[in-house]
Amino acid sequence: SHLMWACTVLVVAKAPVPGLAKTRLAADLGAEVAADIAAAALLDTLDTVAAVPVSRRVVAMTGDLARACGYREIERRLADFTVIGQRGHGFAERLAHAHRDAAAFGLPVLQIGMDTPQVSPELIDECCRGLRDTDAVLGLAADGGWWVLGVRKPSMAECLRTVPMSQPDTGARTLLALFDAGLGVRLVTELADVDTVADIDGVRCVCAPGGRFAQATRLAGV
Repeated sequence: SHLMWACTVLVVAKAPVPGLAKTRLAADLGAEVAADIAAAALLDTLDTVAAVPVSRRVVAMTGDLARACGYREIERRLADFTVIGQRGHGFAERLAHAHRDAAAFGLPVLQIGMDTPQVSPELIDECCRGLRDTDAVLGLAADGGWWVLGVRKPSMAECLRTVPMSQPDTGARTLLALFDAGLGVRLVTELADVDTVADIDGVRCVCAPGGRFAQATRLAGV
């Protein structure tokens, strides 16, 4: 579409530092390979967000980028984004703060992570379109979590603070928390996250074959 979406896309990311990134992948593939795959997933995600005509692009980053795999490439890619630090204690609190910080631009905020390298510009478009006429959009993840949350106002993301993250029912509980806050919610396409080696093939099948995630995982022999 040639429209400019009046929306801030917020990517919540963790620097892909060996030993700290993707620990479940690292258990099977080793710390360096897991961090390489995490870097590839992050870069594919940033490429997709950069390709969508949105008003603002923000990355809320945690960890030491200078120690990350692919850090020079990541730093170059981040030139197209406003980079802010994550703040707060648990993951849920960090998400709520990131929404509040990204909302400083006065626009609806669409937040994604870096575990869905298969996300396409068309999917981001679908989410932005949904936010035009409803309070919130939510994309559930195959593992029971969620991969995208868009809200028209940052106060709508405050309910995340009450939701236990990384649980098999996180997605369902997030949806309930949004309903309990009196919000209208549009569900968008479900995606699979990459957390374990078993997740890789299914995600790679729906990724761009020339993308970094597809290449990094093939190179790793998984």
